[in-house]
Amino acid sequence: MTGFSPSVLPPAFLPHSDAPDSWVDRLLLAGPGGEECLHLGAPLDRDALRALVEEQSVRLAAVGLGPGGTAALRLPPSVAFVAVLLACWRLGAQVSLLDHRLTDHEIDAAVARLAPQVLVGSAHRSAAALRGFSEVEPVAVPLADGRPAGTGHALIQLSSGSTGPAKVIARTASDLLRELDCYRRLVEFPGEGERVVLLSSVVHVLGLVGGLLNSLYARVALTVPERMTAAGILTEVAASDRPTTLIGVPFHAELLAGAVAPPALPRLRRMIVAGELVRPGLPALFTERYGVPLGTMYGMTETGVIATDLSGTLHPVKQPVHGMRLRLVKGELQLGTASSPYPGLDDPTRWSDGWLHTRDAAELGDDGLVTVLGRLDSQVSIGGLKVDLTEVEQTLTALSEVREAVVVFDGGAIEAYLATEPGVDLDAVQGVLARRLAAYKRPRRFARLDRLPRTSTGKLLRDPVALRASAATAAPAG
Repeated sequence: MTGFSPSVLPPAFLPHSDAPDSWVDRLLLAGPGGEECLHLGAPLDRDALRALVEEQSVRLAAVGLGPGGTAALRLPPSVAFVAVLLACWRLGAQVSLLDHRLTDHEIDAAVARLAPQVLVGSAHRSAAALRGFSEVEPVAVPLADGRPAGTGHALIQLSSGSTGPAKVIARTASDLLRELDCYRRLVEFPGEGERVVLLSSVVHVLGLVGGLLNSLYARVALTVPERMTAAGILTEVAASDRPTTLIGVPFHAELLAGAVAPPALPRLRRMIVAGELVRPGLPALFTERYGVPLGTMYGMTETGVIATDLSGTLHPVKQPVHGMRLRLVKGELQLGTASSPYPGLDDPTRWSDGWLHTRDAAELGDDGLVTVLGRLDSQVSIGGLKVDLTEVEQTLTALSEVREAVVVFDGGAIEAYLATEPGVDLDAVQGVLARRLAAYKRPRRFARLDRLPRTSTGKLLRDPVALRASAATAAPAG
C-alpha cells in the first residue's frame, strides 16, 4: 500500500511525536471560523468546535491524559463525542472507541481488555434508540489499572463481531490520513461546499472516517438526523439547499426504498452504503424511488475503504481506491499493508509477509476491478458438493416475499432465518426456492422472525447460536 504523495500532504502535516496536535489542528479543524461544520440539532461552526476541543483538552489534561496516554470513549453520537475525540488526539493520546449501546458488563470486559488510563462517559442517559444524536456532558474518569500506549497507533477499534468475537484493530494517524486522501481522490465522494447526512455509527469505520473525519478534512457540512426513521431521514435531507449525500449501511437504503410517497429531494446527489453485500434489486429500486444512484463501497475496519462503485454503474464490481494493492490467493482477497493491524496478535492466517487476509472471496479482473463474493467461510461442503451460502441468501432476498435473510451452516445443515412480508407462507417460499436452487443447496431448516438481529453497525448477525436464540423467542415457523 502506498503512502502519501508529497504534493497532497506536506511533511509538516504528518503526525510527529514532537507535534501530536499538528494533524488535528491543521487538517481537521482548519478552515474559516464561521463555516458550518456540524449540525446535530443546531449548526456548529469551526470556531465553536475549536473552542470545544480546547475546553476538552484542558479537562482531559487535568485528569492526567497526555502524549502516549490512553483513553476509551463511551459516548453516543454527539458534539461532545467529536470534541473529546479530537481533544484526545491533540494531546497525543491513543483512543479506543466503545459503542455506547454496550451493556455495563460488556464495557467492563472491554476496559479490562484494553486497559485505558482514562474512561470518558456521559453524565446523562443517552437518547432513545431512534434518536440520531444526544446532548451529553462528557465525564472523564482516571482508571488506576490503565496502561500507557504500547504502540504508536492513534485509534483502537473493536470489529463489529457479526460472525464471532470482536477483534482489536489498531490504526495510526498516518493510515487515517491515507484513507482521507483516498476519499479526496474520489470525484463522486462529497467535497467542499457539499453536505453529508450521516446514518452510520461514528464509532465504526464508515461513520468515523468516511463520515465524520472526511467531512472535517474536506470541509463538508456533516448532519445527523434527529430521528433515524425514514421520515426523519428524508426530512433532514430536504432541510438544506446544499448538494447532499446520504452515507449509511444497506439497512438504511432498504428503509428508504420502502418509504411510501417520499418527498421530492432535488438536492440529493446519491446514497452511499457499505458494511455488507447489497441484495439484488436494491440499487435499481432505490434509484427508481429517488432518481439518484445507490453507490456502494467495500472496506474493512482494518483498512477503511478498499474499493467503490459510487455511480452505481458497476454493481457488483468495484474500483479499488488509490494506492490499494490487491491479490487473490486460493480465492481469498488479500490486501498489501506494511504492518499488521492487530496489536499483540501473531496470526499468519490474518496477516503475514505484508499481506492482510480479508477472509473474503472475490474475483479480480484483468482491468483491476474487484467483485466481492462474500465471506470465504460462506462456502461449505454438503455431501462433497460445494455450496456458497451467499448465493443461497441472495436467491432468497431476490424473492418479493422476503425482506431479509441470513443463511448459515451449523450442525451439518444449512439454516435460513427470514424476515418476510406479512402473511407469507413459508411453504410457498420453499416452493419457489425449489425451482431456483438445486436440492443440495436448499436450507433444511427455516425460521421466521419479525426482524433479523443486527450488530451495532447495522450488519446482519451471522452467529448461529445468537440467531437460534432469537428464533427461539419467536413463533415456530418451520
